Amino acid sequence: MKEMAAGKFKNQCLAVMDTVQRTGEPVLITKHGRAVAKVVAVNDGDDDFFDSMAGRAKAIGDIVYDTVPAEDWECH
Repeated sequence: MKEMAAGKFKNQCLAVMDTVQRTGEPVLITKHGRAVAKVVAVNDGDDDFFDSMAGRAKAIGDIVYDTVPAEDWECH
C-alpha cells in the first residue's frame, strides 16, 4: 500500500482519488509518520451493511428463547 504525507495529499488529493479509483490500490495518509486516514476505492454494493456477514455465522440452538430467566440477569 502506498503512503503519503498529509501535506502532499492536501496538494494532490484530487489526483490521488482519481488514481485510487482507477487502480483500486489504497493510499495511507500519514502525519508525522503516523497513519491517520486511508483513501480506498468505493465499490458499489460492497458497503452494504445488511447481508455483509451472510454465510459467516451460524445460529446454534434457539436464538429467540431466553435460556436464563430475567430475575437471574446481572445488571450493573
